[in-house]
Amino acid sequence: MESLLILGSIALALMLGAMSPGPTFIYVAKNSIAISRKHGLFTALGTGTGAAIFGLLAVMGLQAILLAVPSAYLLLKICGGLYLLFLAYKIVKHAKEPIQTNLADGQQMSLRRAFTTGLITQLSNPKIAIVLASIFTALLPKEIPTYFYVVLPILCFFIDAGWYSLVAVALSAEGPRKVYLKSKAVFDRIAGGVMTLLGLKLIFGMK
Repeated sequence: MESLLILGSIALALMLGAMSPGPTFIYVAKNSIAISRKHGLFTALGTGTGAAIFGLLAVMGLQAILLAVPSAYLLLKICGGLYLLFLAYKIVKHAKEPIQTNLADGQQMSLRRAFTTGLITQLSNPKIAIVLASIFTALLPKEIPTYFYVVLPILCFFIDAGWYSLVAVALSAEGPRKVYLKSKAVFDRIAGGVMTLLGLKLIFGMK
């Protein structure tokens, strides 16, 4: 019973974290609206896999390693920030292109690539591992049950992938697509701008 309460508390914290807007939300939304629902769903599966990886690393003590070796954490932040800036550049670069061109590009983007991009986008932010480790540290007992090392990463996957799958389904509906098509250049520039700010924040943020 106590284990269920612990897992429930962690699940709630993870859900609130997943629902917070960030680069992952932007990229899932972009693929869902501009390409297809299926691409959005595979992107969501990629982000969920990234969350599971971070969850496993967090429960195994990644936080202690990164805090003990600040240069490793700094390097991860810089690499992640540069990747987000690269994504921002690609979004803004194609902002003026008609949706037909984007759809053609989307057809060239395999579902595997959509999954991989979602995975890399999630892994580009090492702060997620720190947040997960903080949640686990606060809510887990001192002696962690062995099965938690399996259950927690799975929980991270289903919560993250589940939330972004809902985002993909909602934003790939006809209504949101019509709104996007009418003002594609504006939406793309806004998305690119936000992604740029997130990348710069990741690189230059003090914490």
